[in-house]
Amino acid sequence: MIRLLLRVLGDEYARPMRRTVALMTVTAIAEGLSYALLVPVLRALFGDTPDDAWPWLIAFGAAVAAYAVLRYISDLSGMRVGTTMLRGMYHRLGDHLARLPIGWYNAGRVGDVSVMASRGLLAALGVAAHLLAPFISALVTPLTIVVVMFVFNWQLGLAALLAAPIVAAIQIRTARSTAATDAERHERDNEATGRVIEYLQAQPVLRAGGRTAERFQLLDDSLRDIERTSRRQTLSALPGAVGLALTAQAVFTGLLVLGTYLALGGNIGVAEVLTILVLAARAVDPLLSLSDIGGKLRGARSELARLESVLRTEPLPEAHEPIQPDRHDVEFESVTFQHGDRTVVDDVSLIVPEGQRIAVVGPSGAGKSTMLQLLARFYDVDSGAVRVGGVDVRDINSEVLMSRIAFVFQDVYLFDGTIEENVRLGRPDADQSEVRAAATAARLDEVIERLPGGWTTNVGEGGALLSGGERQRVSIARALLKNAPIVLLDEVTSALDPVNEAAVHEGIEHLMKGRTVVMVAHRLRTVQRAARIVFLDNGRIVEQGTHDELLGRGGRYADFWEVSAAGSGR
Repeated sequence: MIRLLLRVLGDEYARPMRRTVALMTVTAIAEGLSYALLVPVLRALFGDTPDDAWPWLIAFGAAVAAYAVLRYISDLSGMRVGTTMLRGMYHRLGDHLARLPIGWYNAGRVGDVSVMASRGLLAALGVAAHLLAPFISALVTPLTIVVVMFVFNWQLGLAALLAAPIVAAIQIRTARSTAATDAERHERDNEATGRVIEYLQAQPVLRAGGRTAERFQLLDDSLRDIERTSRRQTLSALPGAVGLALTAQAVFTGLLVLGTYLALGGNIGVAEVLTILVLAARAVDPLLSLSDIGGKLRGARSELARLESVLRTEPLPEAHEPIQPDRHDVEFESVTFQHGDRTVVDDVSLIVPEGQRIAVVGPSGAGKSTMLQLLARFYDVDSGAVRVGGVDVRDINSEVLMSRIAFVFQDVYLFDGTIEENVRLGRPDADQSEVRAAATAARLDEVIERLPGGWTTNVGEGGALLSGGERQRVSIARALLKNAPIVLLDEVTSALDPVNEAAVHEGIEHLMKGRTVVMVAHRLRTVQRAARIVFLDNGRIVEQGTHDELLGRGGRYADFWEVSAAGSGR
């Protein structure tokens, strides 16, 4: 557990954590050694001169005071290391996530990272601040007490030591038996969280269907799964807790019987027997707490393991000697890319001259959006090469590549802030006139004029306070402000009403002017104005040419055009 924690922390925080662990260990040893002074205290009290116990009592009080000081310092150190580590780990995780390829992020991983950044990091803090000290004390203090027993009587010390392998075996067995249920509980928790969010988002549909009083079956099933998993988790941990308690009681009973036998035989004094029994009773308490602490540590360990798996995920490699392209044409040369077992892009070759527009069309799942993602290096190709200005994107510094590309997605995400703050993400150092000009070109100014707060209107988390068309105009204004020479458009008008589509289309025309454009689209007006159209199916280019050329061939694109025209009523 400690080794895993140190790996997750990294070198910067591992050293202070090691010092804290050493201090906690010394504290636990001091606690165990302080109990050794009970032997002369009780020996004097049961002897002929009870007053001789006073010096030993004072020494015992001083030892307890020293232990209290050490415990305060070690606990304070654990808390400080935990809080410092939490702040540092947020930065470390954030920096690492910023370096991971964008293609790494999917809906499942985003949810996992969200949980990890809250519960996972708090679990790491809890280990250092709350769990480590009692865990070390539960292990080291009883062992120190056993050493003290050995000093006064080796038979009783040996009898107490027999409990060590039994306790270790119980802990190992409990950890193994609960590992599967812990993992299952994590899955069920994540699933239930998703179902709760789904239930909240589905309220308009449920109410429209008159089902407000009904239960949401998927959520109910998910919660029942959590209940069943929790029951299995408790039952799997129960034998360990009971076994630990029985072991502690059995060892204590054995010590009592052995001590009585030795005392009756005259091999040990009554005071020593009584003291060793007191020591044994003191050792039982931390041993019994191991069950509870062990369960919490196992939960923290699973969170740390998931955190470590993310931190060990390698980002896309950066070129040792990056090349900066001086042109902005785009080329796909024999590009093949697989996602899992499926070939998404299959031996695609395509050239987009600088300043020209290329439209990529085709059925859903054909690999259209993936081509844009490969160009922006969300992923690395499996074979072939994607080039910008004649330079392989793998040989271009990531920041330089991103500075050359403006990406407008179909699903726009806006940060919880004002409209102006979201537009300025395109180029934070832009002056006000440039921001206003970008908004006018994107026809965002029409939106701003009718909003009470104007530019200072808060868009809400994800842009939830704006309509889809309004969010898209903010996104286009942001891309215009960035003024990148390459523009990637991904189905930006597919879900808009006619009024917003017209406004967004006008903004896109401003955005595309004079730039190299690769667009994924199926709106007729956008597609037919492209210099060249590429029809993609099953990851392969099956047709390409101008709009008129492809219609004249009567192939896949012509069929696509007819279906699209019929659907739009043209």
